[in-house]
Amino acid sequence: MDTMGITKIVGSACAALLVLLMLQWGAETIYHVGNDGHGEDHASAYPIEMDDAEEETKAQEEGPSFADMLAEADVEKGAKVFSKCKACHKLEAGKNGVGPSLFNIVDRAIASSEGFGYSDVVKGLGGNWGVEELNSFLTKPKDYAPGTKMSFSGLKKETDRANLISYLQTIK
Repeated sequence: MDTMGITKIVGSACAALLVLLMLQWGAETIYHVGNDGHGEDHASAYPIEMDDAEEETKAQEEGPSFADMLAEADVEKGAKVFSKCKACHKLEAGKNGVGPSLFNIVDRAIASSEGFGYSDVVKGLGGNWGVEELNSFLTKPKDYAPGTKMSFSGLKKETDRANLISYLQTIK
């Protein structure tokens, strides 16, 4: 191929790029809807407003409350979920493992298992392990008590947490 052929190919490629850039610039100018300092802000042409009935329907679609789930929880399924916990926790009174004993844990004072070395973070929580506290803690322990020694990542499914808490309520 001679120099004239190469020049024609390069020129054609440059012309094609120039045409594409001009088309993009023209389309951006015609169809641009954002505000980048040119002109006023514009509201949406058809705003959609939700009334209370729609918000209530949306809340119902999100699912039942945790209290409702706990009321319908399955203790046997909770025992199966506990299998994720039993490597570190024991259910016998006063028998600690890597983690504290979970005997009578529901409504027990936080950081109150005798002979277990709790982290300062957990000691500082105060209060009792009520149902809501356990639910929050079991969702993601590191978020509930940042700096806790517990390395468990948490139970993502709300039904698993409800079943587990229901099971732990029977351990007395």
